Amino acid sequence: MLLEEVILVDEEDTPIGTMEKIEAHKKALLHRAFSVFIFNEKGEMLLQQRAAGKYHSPGLWTNACCSHPHPGEDTRSAAARRLKEELGFTTDVQELFAFTYKTEFDNGLTEFEFDHVFVGRYDGVIEPNPEEVSNYRYSALGEIKEELIRCPEAFTSWFHLAMPLLVEKI
Repeated sequence: MLLEEVILVDEEDTPIGTMEKIEAHKKALLHRAFSVFIFNEKGEMLLQQRAAGKYHSPGLWTNACCSHPHPGEDTRSAAARRLKEELGFTTDVQELFAFTYKTEFDNGLTEFEFDHVFVGRYDGVIEPNPEEVSNYRYSALGEIKEELIRCPEAFTSWFHLAMPLLVEKI
């Protein structure tokens, strides 16, 4: 199995090196990431429930997909790649904004990410990869906001941060 590397960056998102993904998370080093938000024609957001086998945040609900670009890979291309790998479809995505966040997990790993947020629209067939996604659904933004208040523990840490920023921008 090939080890996956992430792109280490400074506070301006300038690449400063690469490192194996889990090592970067153990050392809590800032690295480039992306989050993809997909909407259908009704304006509902696609949510996925992370698979039980994920190395952090298993079983939690979040945006359509998140990951890291490979060294030398364009972030927008990486976002399209991961949509296909996780949910079985491709669609055009555009970067809307970026933000930095840091979350420590009980398993000793830390997400410290310069996160590029992409948005797109999709109304077709979804074929989730069961190693990545245990469930998915489209929900209205108002319903998601209510759920975030009512059941905050059901969502990933980055979704709590990205969702209000996204709503502000769209």
